[in-house]
Amino acid sequence: MKTRHVFSTPDIEAAKTVMQAARAAGIPEGDISLIARSDIELEAAPEQHKEAGSDFYPAALRGVVGGGAIGLLAGLVAVAIPPVGITVAGVAGLTLAGALTGGWTGALAGASVPDPVRRKFEGEIEAGRILVVLDGDKELLARAEPALVRAGGTLLPFDQPTALT
Repeated sequence: MKTRHVFSTPDIEAAKTVMQAARAAGIPEGDISLIARSDIELEAAPEQHKEAGSDFYPAALRGVVGGGAIGLLAGLVAVAIPPVGITVAGVAGLTLAGALTGGWTGALAGASVPDPVRRKFEGEIEAGRILVVLDGDKELLARAEPALVRAGGTLLPFDQPTALT
C-alpha cells in the first residue's frame, strides 16, 4: 500500500529541485504531484504533476464500495424472501446497480470537496507555498526524505495511505 507524504517549497524553482530529487531517489513520475494557489503560475510544471484539487476519485471509490455493499445486502435479503422471486443473477444486478449509483453520487459529492492535502495545509497554500505531494512505499519515502529536505523541501505532518492503491 502506498503512503502519501507532503513537502512544502517556497517557489516553483524549489519545487522543481525537490521533484528532481524525488525522481533521483526512485519515486516514479506518476507518483509526484504539485498543489499551489490558483494564482501562482505553474506553467513551467508538466501538466501531469498539477493536482486537480478535489476529492473526486476517493469519493467515487468510497461510493462504489458502499453502494455495492448495500446492493449486495439488498439482493441477499430479497433472495431470502421467496415471494419476491429474486435469483442469484438478481443479486448480482442489485450489487452492480448499487455500486454504479454509489460511485456516481460519491463522485458528484467529492467533486465539490477539496482533497485532504488541500484541507489540511490550506494555510501553506494561501501563503503562496507550493506543495510537492509524493506517493510511495513507506520505506522508499523514508529513504528519499533526507535528499528531499536537502533539495529545499520541508516535510509537513501528513502520512496517510493513498485512496487508490
